[in-house]
Amino acid sequence: QVPQMLLKHGLLGTGQVVILQPRRLAARLLASRVAHEMGVELGREIGYQVRFENATSGATRIKFETEGILLRQMIQEPALEGIQALIFDEFHERHLYGDITLARALDIQEQSRPDILIVVMSATLDAGALEKYLHPCAVLSSEGRTFPVTVEYLPRRSGTNAPPVWELAADAFSKHAQGDVLVFMPGGYEINRTIEAIRHKPESKGYLLLPLHGELPPRDQDAAVARYDQPKVVVATNVAETSITIDGVRVVIDSGLARIPRYDPNRGINTLLVERISRSSAAQRAGRAGRTAPGHCIRLWSQAEQEERSAQELPEVKRLDLSEVILTLKAAGVEDLRKFRWLEAPGDTALNHAEELLADLGALANGAITDLGRRMLAFPVHPRYSRMLLAAQEYGCVYRASLVAALTQGRDLLVRNPGGDVTAAREDLFGDKASSDFWILMRAWDYASRNQFRIEALRKLGIHGVTARQVGPLHEQFLRIARDEGLDVEPRDVNDEALQKCILIGFSDRVGRLDQGTLRCELVHGRRGMLARESVVRGSPLVVAAEIREVGGRPGEVNTIVSLATAIEAAWLQELFPKDMRSEVRVHFDSVTRRVEAAEVMRFRDLVLTARRVEPPPADAAARLLAEEVAAGRLQLPNWDHSVEQWIFRLNLLAHSCPDLQLPPIRDEDRRHIIEQLCLGAISYKDVKEREVKPVVKSWLSSAQRELLDKYAPERVTLSNGRTPKVTYEAGGPPYISLRIQELFGVTETPRIAMGRIALGVHILAPSMRPVQVTQDLANFWREHYPRIKSELQRKYPKHEWR
Repeated sequence: QVPQMLLKHGLLGTGQVVILQPRRLAARLLASRVAHEMGVELGREIGYQVRFENATSGATRIKFETEGILLRQMIQEPALEGIQALIFDEFHERHLYGDITLARALDIQEQSRPDILIVVMSATLDAGALEKYLHPCAVLSSEGRTFPVTVEYLPRRSGTNAPPVWELAADAFSKHAQGDVLVFMPGGYEINRTIEAIRHKPESKGYLLLPLHGELPPRDQDAAVARYDQPKVVVATNVAETSITIDGVRVVIDSGLARIPRYDPNRGINTLLVERISRSSAAQRAGRAGRTAPGHCIRLWSQAEQEERSAQELPEVKRLDLSEVILTLKAAGVEDLRKFRWLEAPGDTALNHAEELLADLGALANGAITDLGRRMLAFPVHPRYSRMLLAAQEYGCVYRASLVAALTQGRDLLVRNPGGDVTAAREDLFGDKASSDFWILMRAWDYASRNQFRIEALRKLGIHGVTARQVGPLHEQFLRIARDEGLDVEPRDVNDEALQKCILIGFSDRVGRLDQGTLRCELVHGRRGMLARESVVRGSPLVVAAEIREVGGRPGEVNTIVSLATAIEAAWLQELFPKDMRSEVRVHFDSVTRRVEAAEVMRFRDLVLTARRVEPPPADAAARLLAEEVAAGRLQLPNWDHSVEQWIFRLNLLAHSCPDLQLPPIRDEDRRHIIEQLCLGAISYKDVKEREVKPVVKSWLSSAQRELLDKYAPERVTLSNGRTPKVTYEAGGPPYISLRIQELFGVTETPRIAMGRIALGVHILAPSMRPVQVTQDLANFWREHYPRIKSELQRKYPKHEWR
């Protein structure tokens, strides 16, 4: 009623009021309702405009439109001349374009249009935060005419064998059927299952069962909100949650679910998963039952689960792809996006990804919009498609590229997973092999058009009629825009390769390599997915995907699906993106064969396109990899034995204790270097396993240094009694000798090495070879400890000599 009030009381002057809606369906239905209430023809005084559809005229005073339409208008008409009031309806939904358009409207109001009225409305609004954002502003609260709604919950269910949600909804209908019933489901599939489940209930006799969602043709959407002489059950998505009024609803059955679109900037993947709605959305849905009389809401979840739900939905600015809106803001003169008047700022990752994509497309340079970027804005499509359309001028295929763009702007043209008969019919008519999935869509649309979109013809091939009917007008609109931009839009006989290259230019960050014989796909940026089963490019080694989406499968299962794929060639990547191509020899150690393998790898960005085996592998790289395996202990060198370690310990002892000798120690990194030298010329463990180690290790020192080592840290020492015990060297401890007591008779002084600088430890052993004393002072041992030890050992070993 607010737009009518503004018009009736003369607050618009000669201007227009624009009511911004988050959904196209809501804009159209609300415009129809207001026109009906005012008794005027839709499209004259009351009109609507959504993407690709304009039902307005020069006489239109009240105009319903989606938020993105106004944002583009702000670029063409920065002062919004002719518009006197802007009403942002259902703002609590926090759609991306709603946030951005409100911010731009406030800028315009401050800078050039202080007279323009800005109204923000919602039934469940966080007025405090918004009032602070809009300050100064007035806050009006209206209770409206509503009736009490009793809310009922189901008991909490445990386990994985709970009934499907449509069966729960049908059971709830059986118990509470009274007047018109509104059932909320997350999508078209669940809606159809719910209608079938309710149809089998005896209580459904006399009820009209009607679906309501965005994929339906306008006639069916109108039917869902129309009044009838008999009761009806409307099974709807969240389009019926707010703006649309369905009169007579007394009972709401709420699944508590919705398909929520999200965008993961780290992976560049769109997701559309069924998620639990917020408490705010649940309140909106329940309120639908209390519009005309006291009502009842059955929530198909427990009261405990209600408390676990989030209070509000996450704003779209924090979960959707920002590239299209950022290009629009750049064109509007917003230089620093981080200083923009955000109601809630998006994350840096999302902003950076959007700017990087726009830079890759040539729409931005050094953060500023380019001439190409401004031309891209002429087309009301995602920047990827507008870039493709402009590239098509160079290849003489604007006509066909415009059709590709038109085929992708609405819902899917072809029903997914349609069943055997439909699949067979498609293959018979369209074939199951082509260089692009778009070619199949073109053939399907051509078939639908030639058959005048007759339902029986469309059903035979699983073609969505609403989408098919929209393609032609969209194609014509894109051709008109292209013509205005100076492009050649005449149909020309060009080969498929030209259009394939144009698609590649728009989607270069979605290049993928198919694993031979499977649907597995490796994508740029380390992503992985599965090619859609219905794709016709299964035999192509390289593809570019216009769509990558994450969808729910079985409970707890999420699948990344690569679809709308087009076959490409590596040579095209070299031609179009030479800076992103590089060739390198990649070497790795195969732990199964225990040998080094090498391949010449061609990469596009981080994606391996081809790999060709190289024999033999580069010697340096092979030695390095074998050395890494040895150093990590995964490969053993039998000849790297105790004597090698002793030699290294001897050297390191002198390097530390006798720095004047200037002997270089062997540290951990030096060990790896020596192992690498040892592995030179080898490509497998077999080649290196039996190699002599000690000569390589000794080559660390010159011959003169080796003489110093032998002199200052000998392998054996000569004692005063003539014995020559072996010296044991250890890391982190003093070197030592080990002898039985009898072998030390006559030795009174502690032996030393390094020209007397280092005293050796003496491990004194019993006749059984067990240690009885460790000392570095033999004189003290003989004097203080030997008398006690002698008497004890003499009793144990009486046959041995004791002095």
